[in-house]
Amino acid sequence: MSSAIWSVDDHLEDILATIRPLDPIELQLMDAQGCVLVEDVTVPVALPPFDNSSMDGYAVRVADVQGASEEFPAVLTVIGDVAAGGGEPPAVGPGQAARIMTGAPLPPGAEAVVPVEWTDGGSGGGPATEMRPAGRAPEDASGEVRVHRAAAEGAHIRSRGSDVKAGELALARGTVLGPPQLGLLAAIGRGTVRVRPRPRVVVLSTGSELVQPGESLGEGQIYDSNSHALAAAARDAGALAYRVGAVTDDADTLRSTIEDQLIRADLLVTTGGVSVGAYDVVKEALSSVGEGEDDPGTGIDFRTLAMQPGKPQGFGTIGPDHIPLLALPGNPVSSYVSFELFVRPAIRTLMGLTDIHRPRVRAELKTDKALTSIPGRRQFLRGAHDPADGSVTPVGGSGSHLVAALAHANCLIVLPEEVESAEPGTEVQVVLLG
Repeated sequence: MSSAIWSVDDHLEDILATIRPLDPIELQLMDAQGCVLVEDVTVPVALPPFDNSSMDGYAVRVADVQGASEEFPAVLTVIGDVAAGGGEPPAVGPGQAARIMTGAPLPPGAEAVVPVEWTDGGSGGGPATEMRPAGRAPEDASGEVRVHRAAAEGAHIRSRGSDVKAGELALARGTVLGPPQLGLLAAIGRGTVRVRPRPRVVVLSTGSELVQPGESLGEGQIYDSNSHALAAAARDAGALAYRVGAVTDDADTLRSTIEDQLIRADLLVTTGGVSVGAYDVVKEALSSVGEGEDDPGTGIDFRTLAMQPGKPQGFGTIGPDHIPLLALPGNPVSSYVSFELFVRPAIRTLMGLTDIHRPRVRAELKTDKALTSIPGRRQFLRGAHDPADGSVTPVGGSGSHLVAALAHANCLIVLPEEVESAEPGTEVQVVLLG
């Protein structure tokens, strides 16, 4: 155990120096959501791959509809239907038109598409309002159509390669794959993609006093909120989270539970049992891990940090695969603040992201009285940030057990180590949580 006082920055630097991005794997598209691309993806075929109609209407030659109006419509012979995926389309010759549906390929000879609303729809009457389905009105694929407006060359045609051309860069390595990116990959025919997988994070809370939500509380018991909050925070950071129900204050039980979880963990997070109490089971269970083993590089180091809340912290690696473990305090606010400062950057480093921190802004402090802070400690207070006027207002007190205040905060107000008092109107640094 370290006897020196660690700064927030040194503790984070030590964590990030140990964490390495996960090895890339090939995943199906739907399994790759939220993952980071590790290769440039180029376009194998143009998108769209052929000239196609952007409207329901008629494919025509420009000369045949030149000067057309409602009073003097162009009367064309309808030679057939062209539907998306409907096979080889008929060629359009002089004085001819083909019914065409949105997305269908432009037939040979056609130079433009006139929307059905510019025609009588083959009815012989006034302007049409819709294209009747071919199955319900097969006769519309023959006969005549009256066109009431002229169309320029290329009108209502999505030309081949107008989205992306073959050989172009579709997505660059380092891109996080969200719904639009997965849609693009599918559109260019990619069924799988090479990415860094989402990290598997196991969250485990400790304490014999903890009861799972939905059960009845006994004397001296409280509900296990930390594991739920931290598992949700891990998912929010991009991880696959596994929540383990509270482990009782028994070092052997905790050790065996953690060993059981190693098989499905890229990162372990414990909460509780890291302070100086007689029942701080995490320290008891893990302080000796690695001692006497052939590999001296494993083991958990328990530290005192110059911060409030979250002074007691633990970090190290465990097991034959050196799985990183972060041991956080048990107080709800302490554990959540610690997660945001240390665990979230670790998760995002495992993902291969370069943007690993929450955004930070400067804001004007709105408060009735000055905020005080212990000299030499970096304090993190819950706050409500208003981006409209660039202000931040403290939410709740400074107690590390005030979970209700945390639920109504959208940021953390940072008071640096050298600050003992922050007066109303002072500009302060804010960590945005939303």
